[in-house]
Amino acid sequence: MTAITKLLDRFIETDIDEEIVIMRFDNGEMLSLAGTSATIWRLIDGRRDRAGLLAALAEEFPGAQPAIPADIDTFLTELKEAGLLGET
Repeated sequence: MTAITKLLDRFIETDIDEEIVIMRFDNGEMLSLAGTSATIWRLIDGRRDRAGLLAALAEEFPGAQPAIPADIDTFLTELKEAGLLGET
C-alpha cells in the first residue's frame, strides 16, 4: 500500500465555514476547497491509499460511485502537481 500524504511543510491551511483555504509557501498561491474536494482533502490522513480514499468516498457519497474514480484521480493529480501531496 502506498499511502497518500500531505506535505505539511509546503502549505498552511484553515477552515472557513465549510471551505478549506490552503496557501502554498513557495509562491503564495491560494487554493479554495469546498464540497467534495474538501471532503477528499480531509480524508487524506497519511494512512489511506487511493483505494482507501475511494472506499471512504463511496460511503460518503453512495449515489456518485461511477464518477468517483475519475474525479479523485483528477483532484489528486492537481494536488501532486501543486506540490501539496506525496506518497509513502
